[in-house]
Amino acid sequence: MTDTSSAPTTSGRPPRPEAVTDFGIDTTSRSTGEAVRDYLSKVRGGELGSLPALFGLVVLLVLFSVASDTFLTLGNIANLLAQGAGVTIIAMGLVFVLLLGEIDLSAGTASGVTAAVLALHLVTGGNLLGSMGIGVFLAFCVLLLAAGALAVQLKIWAAVLPPVIALVIVLVGFGANPWLEMLLAICVGTSIGLLTGFAVSRIGIPSFVVTLALFLAWQGVTLQFIGSGGTLALQNDTLFAVANGNLPPAASWVLFVLAGGGYAAVVLGRHYHRLRGGLVTQPTPLVLTKVGVVVVLAAIGTFLLALNRSQSALIVISGVPYVVPIILVLLVVGTYVLDRTAYGRHIYAVGGNIEAARRAGINVPRIRASVFVVSASLAAIGAIVYSSKVGSVDPNAGNGTTLLYAVGAAVIGGTSLFGGKGRMSNAVIGGTVIALVQNGLGLLKQPASVVLVVTGVVLLLAASVDALSRRRAAAR
Repeated sequence: MTDTSSAPTTSGRPPRPEAVTDFGIDTTSRSTGEAVRDYLSKVRGGELGSLPALFGLVVLLVLFSVASDTFLTLGNIANLLAQGAGVTIIAMGLVFVLLLGEIDLSAGTASGVTAAVLALHLVTGGNLLGSMGIGVFLAFCVLLLAAGALAVQLKIWAAVLPPVIALVIVLVGFGANPWLEMLLAICVGTSIGLLTGFAVSRIGIPSFVVTLALFLAWQGVTLQFIGSGGTLALQNDTLFAVANGNLPPAASWVLFVLAGGGYAAVVLGRHYHRLRGGLVTQPTPLVLTKVGVVVVLAAIGTFLLALNRSQSALIVISGVPYVVPIILVLLVVGTYVLDRTAYGRHIYAVGGNIEAARRAGINVPRIRASVFVVSASLAAIGAIVYSSKVGSVDPNAGNGTTLLYAVGAAVIGGTSLFGGKGRMSNAVIGGTVIALVQNGLGLLKQPASVVLVVTGVVLLLAASVDALSRRRAAAR
């Protein structure tokens, strides 16, 4: 038998190597040193990710720790977590919008509308007709009905049910119940997102114009619901506990085991799965170090928060604040959706190149509309947390700096304003930076003007880093 393994082909070229060499990059293992050099090369090439935000986070922690004796106290740390939770959650929703290179200027005032509906339903015992008046009530119901129809037209099937639920709650007139009010707020937020998404994706109005108009419109709706100069107090223990309550110490450690163990299991499981498949992955020592650092920091945080942080010997305040598991759940779900589902891949595809995504068969209008649904729904959850923190809802709910801080949190954390780059964790990191600025300067007795100036400078620096990194990456 003739050995043809080394025989030349009819074209005179040597035979094609084994097919596996075509995918050599997928099966090439790297040492720790090579992985570090690759990462540094990416950083020099402009792929900074959340690195600037993490660096700023460390700098702020050091500065405020030195400048204020009360900054690192247990009570202030717990307050810091709750203080920035509302804005962080709204920023999580905005990440989806920014990934497409769009903007949602109405997220803040939309959250105000949902908070107003929640408070109004609570204080009136479910009688929205009596409190709104028949004209406003009918218009509200029509908008909910229209939102449900738009969900069907846009084929966003997951958003069909929320407007229907909201309509049933409103028409039946259930009595005051904190869980029902929170469900109503989220469903109203989803309905608002459907209206916004339809105007952007189907009518074709630029998102800046649509959401700017709705920013003003929802501000007027909130004023109509609550009344000029009015305030609706959330006198309910369950609603108050959302942002002010804490898990018991034992439950806090259970949360640590679930969160820390789950994180370690997912990261290590994915790592060893790739190793068994012969695929390229980070060196095992680096993965173990990363997991170890996260788990140790989580353990230290849980230990500190499980201690009694009350200043009175008669009162015990301990445990991880409820906002922590709320944000963790949203972070895990959002990250899974973006990283592990076809929907998430479509979002990145549309944000990276809308024309290429369209030619690949992706339903671009549906994707564009859906991100506004996600944004408004998470804005409603953020409104619940923020309203719980302050204990009331007034006509200015969601106005002022709420949107600016939320957009700032997403951008500061590493989400690109140009689309195609960002993660849910960016919102958490950026939200922490903004909360640190507000909290630290507040402890130093600085006026609101200084807080706004510093926050604006931090946001400008983050946007500048994003623009310069993109220019550097494009030049390679």
